[in-house]
Amino acid sequence: MTESFGSDATTLLRLLAGLPLRWEGKASVLELQGADDKWREPEWWAVYFQYVCRLAFREGFRCPGDSFGGVNCDLMRSVNWDLRSKAIKSDTTYTVLNDVEATRLSIAKCGEYGVVVGLCDVGFDESRAFQRWRSALEGVPSNPEKGIENQKAVSRYQKTRAVLTELLILRFTKKDLNSLGTVRPSRNSSDLRREKYLLDLEDIDDFLVGRIEFVPLDVPTGLYQPR
Repeated sequence: MTESFGSDATTLLRLLAGLPLRWEGKASVLELQGADDKWREPEWWAVYFQYVCRLAFREGFRCPGDSFGGVNCDLMRSVNWDLRSKAIKSDTTYTVLNDVEATRLSIAKCGEYGVVVGLCDVGFDESRAFQRWRSALEGVPSNPEKGIENQKAVSRYQKTRAVLTELLILRFTKKDLNSLGTVRPSRNSSDLRREKYLLDLEDIDDFLVGRIEFVPLDVPTGLYQPR
């Protein structure tokens, strides 16, 4: 690890320690709406994580970072960084990273590449009340079983809240990229050409350079309690 990357990581850890830990769905969506920041995204908590990180980093980092082939990195200081989030109660240990080409070009320019992963415990909208509230806010059909006219598939439960439990600081070099998997966007994506890196969070020892474990207060019953 170079001295410049180490300086970036140290600054990130200091700034990340002050992030808000508990995010309520309605308040967070309204805050994103006020900032005009992708507030309509179903996975609002992932957007909110990036949003609060950018607020925390505005004094020490450039947001967004460099752009490669039309793909932006989230942050730039000595090297480019990306912000990713992952629900800890999930049926997979994998998380999707940035575009393959953009990541390679960034490493070619800077020598190293950084990723911040926020691990979150999320609560689900089993009553569909939050989904109905969002539908009214967005001005779309409010029936959660239809979503849009003639849609037959039952929509997935949305998240009503999230608690930030842990942050991981990861470093990648050109050689490290050979250890990552790749994935292409789903059929619903607007750009089927963009291949992205895929990281198994159970196999990060070679990349991990720092972490913060939070112990949130007043965690709702049923949510994960960090050690």
